[in-house]
Amino acid sequence: MTLPPSEGRLPLPPALPRENGRPSSPCALCAARQFSVCAPLDQDSQVRFFALATTIRLEQRRTLFQEGDPAGHVFNLTDGAVSISKALADGRRQITGFLLPGDFLGLQQGDSYAYTAEALTPIALCRFPIEKFQRFLSETPGMEHRLLSMASNELAAAQDQMLLLGRKTAVERVASFLISLSDRHAARGRPGSPISLPMTRGEIADYLGLTIETVSRAFTRLRKEGRIVLDTVDRVRFPDLGTLREIATGG
Repeated sequence: MTLPPSEGRLPLPPALPRENGRPSSPCALCAARQFSVCAPLDQDSQVRFFALATTIRLEQRRTLFQEGDPAGHVFNLTDGAVSISKALADGRRQITGFLLPGDFLGLQQGDSYAYTAEALTPIALCRFPIEKFQRFLSETPGMEHRLLSMASNELAAAQDQMLLLGRKTAVERVASFLISLSDRHAARGRPGSPISLPMTRGEIADYLGLTIETVSRAFTRLRKEGRIVLDTVDRVRFPDLGTLREIATGG
């Protein structure tokens, strides 16, 4: 069952940055904005878009929405990490992705959500009513283009995931997963090493189509070979990303 998140209209900060002598939108203070769907918006458009938003804050391991729930809102993740998953016919779960700040979720073709979204850490999101979001999108070509670009990237990631599950060994899958996380952190202006792993080994296994034991053995092998350093169970460093990348690609 989806638990109600804490929410509220986004508060105005006490001192906003100024553009052309006037305060800019509170969106200007969002650390995830440059990676988000709203990145192309000018100041006036930010103000209009901001007016549609409600903040959502969710505790770790709470469900934002479940597969099959009515799809009434879309969300922009501004802080934390989220897993998305689908239920299989035999009752098992397939994790299809992990989302980071700047990622967008909830836009559907039908009337219900096609997957379950769960907070891996405490998260913050901007929530938008779907009809108002779609109306704003139709009036803002730059943002519509941005969303299309993000959807294209998601399609490419899905194709990479098919290759990952179909052709690679267990160690190659784990190496590919770690490289992907490192690259995504770097693309957001964060260090590519070390990185945090907010997901459990079981969730990594669900994502990679492996067992927990196999994932644990792959981590142990990469650690013993000096490809990774586990500072803690959820924090990993990469002494040489180049060699890890070679493993990921079967080199």
